[in-house]
Amino acid sequence: MSRSARHRPSCPGVPGDDAAAHARQLAETFDAVLGSSPVRRAPRPLVSASWARSVAARVDPDRRTPPVVHAPDELRDIRSAHPLNAVMPLLRHSLVGIAEEGVHLLLVTDAAGHVLWREGAGQLFGPADRVGLFPGTNWSEAAIGTNAMGTTLAVDAPVQIHSAEHLVRTYHSWTCVAAPVHDPDTGATLGAVDVSGPLRTMHSSLAQLVATTARLAESELRARMAVADQRFLLRNTPHLAQLGRAAGALVTPTGRVLAPDPSGWPERVDLDGATERALLPDGREVLVEPLAEGWLLRTAEQTPRATRPPRAAALSLRFTGNRTPSAVLDGRLVSLPLRAAEILTALVLHPEGLTAEQLGYLLYGDDGNQTTVRVQVRRLRTLVGGDVLRTRPYRLAGAVDSDFGSARRALRAGQVAAALRACAGPLLPRSDATEIRQLREELTAGLRSAVLATGDVDLLHAFVAHPQGEDDLDAHDRLLALLPAGDPRAGAVALRAERLRAE
Repeated sequence: MSRSARHRPSCPGVPGDDAAAHARQLAETFDAVLGSSPVRRAPRPLVSASWARSVAARVDPDRRTPPVVHAPDELRDIRSAHPLNAVMPLLRHSLVGIAEEGVHLLLVTDAAGHVLWREGAGQLFGPADRVGLFPGTNWSEAAIGTNAMGTTLAVDAPVQIHSAEHLVRTYHSWTCVAAPVHDPDTGATLGAVDVSGPLRTMHSSLAQLVATTARLAESELRARMAVADQRFLLRNTPHLAQLGRAAGALVTPTGRVLAPDPSGWPERVDLDGATERALLPDGREVLVEPLAEGWLLRTAEQTPRATRPPRAAALSLRFTGNRTPSAVLDGRLVSLPLRAAEILTALVLHPEGLTAEQLGYLLYGDDGNQTTVRVQVRRLRTLVGGDVLRTRPYRLAGAVDSDFGSARRALRAGQVAAALRACAGPLLPRSDATEIRQLREELTAGLRSAVLATGDVDLLHAFVAHPQGEDDLDAHDRLLALLPAGDPRAGAVALRAERLRAE
């Protein structure tokens, strides 16, 4: 099937002025097919096939509502972790205004048909709640029969389900249009975008609008993937360059090969369950080494390669959040003690280099001891190597990147969302070193101030779910003030705010 055909909505060419009459015809067909009366007008092939699948799944046409699979207090974490969370601003911009004006609902599901988001006309929330059209419910065909969300996921194409084309009678007063959204990386279905509403308010043009919006969401995901790929390559190509005579490749977390060296690698590598070694489709064994944002693969045997000039070492530091400080050095993961992480942080902030006296003062103030600093630096050089940590003065050589440095640069450039993504939490939270404490406070205050200044609801919501903002009562209150009436996120945010007040 061509891509254009795949995205052409399959929908009845009616609802419009004669929607009620068409609904009566569909009800007659429904009663005839599911009863014993002669069938005068067969259902559309799409609907007939969906009914057959639904009946085979033992869906009762007289069942009233779908099952609830996620409790309200679970949804915040599920949404924030879902790939479609990144394109919710686009979906809102494209469809929520139309949904509100036309008295419709915008619903977004995951790949299993579980509704994660619901927005749109507030006056429909009550009727929708009564029939199970709310976040946390399962709208797969196997759970609730033929419906636009479940059927679009079943056939992997945009569909419209009108009135009595729904298998369950409860929804015969509703019409819905939906389209699937695919992962541009793997091609897998991520979920469905749906607009639902009463018969009298739906217009046939919505089917094309929803299908187009789903394609726009895929385009934005593709653009985000391209940016992430470029960032991954910029940060990690030096790791690949250090492999010497071994063949290697940079690989994304999903197994997509981005930078093969030399050529001849497959487009994808199955790394599911791989820890230290994996097999390529041609039978070659490769060593698997973790990077901060993916994998470095290299052949187990040393194969001849063209001579190349020596490259500087590649060092990637991850020091934010409550995890143990770590570095990836030329593709090798290195766990670091706190003192070593403190020294590396100071040297990142002062690329021109520092004497032992300067380093001791910056980290430990007047209590800094040059002899102690020299001992600590010697220990650190055994971990990262003398080609990375140079002396006279102490300085870092090679390609160095850090999560705190990325967050700091993003803040200074006004890229608040990027800064929040780069920062996993406070910088080295167990450190009392003067230089570290000042930078930690700078990042924490700067991130908070920048987020609150934007007035961006989605960014604020991400912030209160982030370690830097989860205990920030003012941020919760500001988010509650900005959330539109009926926003499904409001309940969880309000509950968390009350808990913070009680503390």
